[in-house]
Amino acid sequence: MLFLFLDGVGLGPDDPERNPFSAAGMPTMEDLLEGQRLVEDSAPFDGQRATLLAVDAQMGVEGAPQSATGQAALLTGENVPELVGEHYGPKPNPAVAEIVRRDNLFKKVLARGGSAALLNGYPPRYFEAIESGVRLYSSIPLAATSAGLELMTVQDMRDGKAFSADFTGAGWSEQPGFPSIPIYDPAQAGRLLARAAESYDLAWFDFWPSDFAGHRREMTPAIALLENLDAVLGGLVEAWGARSDLIVVSSDHGNLEDLSQRGHTLNPVPGMLIGPMEMRREFASELKDLTSFAPAILKTLYGSP
Repeated sequence: MLFLFLDGVGLGPDDPERNPFSAAGMPTMEDLLEGQRLVEDSAPFDGQRATLLAVDAQMGVEGAPQSATGQAALLTGENVPELVGEHYGPKPNPAVAEIVRRDNLFKKVLARGGSAALLNGYPPRYFEAIESGVRLYSSIPLAATSAGLELMTVQDMRDGKAFSADFTGAGWSEQPGFPSIPIYDPAQAGRLLARAAESYDLAWFDFWPSDFAGHRREMTPAIALLENLDAVLGGLVEAWGARSDLIVVSSDHGNLEDLSQRGHTLNPVPGMLIGPMEMRREFASELKDLTSFAPAILKTLYGSP
C-alpha cells in the first residue's frame, strides 16, 4: 500500500474563482474519476479504477482542523483532537507527540513483521536543525522515527529510494546550498515512486507543498502545483498498473481548495482509493473520519486492525 498524503487538501465547491482544483488541468484525476474533478460534488464515487469519499476531518471537535492533530489521527486511529481537547498544529505539542510516539501505523506494521518507509528525502540542514532543537518533527516523521525507521537522506534520493517534496527534484535544486540530486520530469517521478513503494508493505509520501500553496492564496502557482501533481499521479498510476495493491490519497484538513478563505477550512478531506475494486470497496466501507484510516490500512494489509 502507498499512502499519498496531500497536506491541506479538502473537498470544496466546484468554483474556479476560488478552488484551484476547479481551475487546474488535471487529466489523470479526471480520468480516474470518470470526468469529474476533485471537488465536493464528486463524492461519493465508485468507478472502475478509483473510489472517492468525503472524510470528516473535524472528528466532533469544534474549530478548524490542524496539522499536528489531524496527521496524528491518521497515523494512530485515535481521535487525537478529542484526547488533547483541541485541534492543534502545525507541529505536535507534548501531548500530541506522546500519543504519536506511543503507537502509530509504522510501529504496528513493523510489529507484525511487515516493512514500512517514509519515502521523503530530507536535506542535511533538516537533520542539523532537528538535532540542535531549532526544529521539531511534524507528526509524520515523528511517527516514522519513533518506530525506529531512519529518515531518507540525499543518498537515498540519488539511489531512487526517496524523493523531494515536489517529487521531481526541481524545487530542491533551487534551494541555495542543497546538495545535488536527480531531476525527473513529473511522469518519470511518478513511475519511480511506484517502483520505490513496491519494496514495502506500507510506503508513505508526505506532499506538504499543497498546504504551503493554500496559505499563499495565489491561484496561478496553486494551479501549476496541481498540474505538476497530476502529471506525477499519471506516471504513478501507469506504473502501478493492475497490481493487487492499493494507493490511498487523503489529507489532514482543508485549505488549498478555497483560496478565498484565510487559514484552514471546515471542509471534508478526500478519501481516494486507487486499485482493485473489491479491495477499494472493503476499505471504503470502514471510512468515516480521519481515525478510520489506520485500522482500514491494517485490515487491508493483514486481515485485522
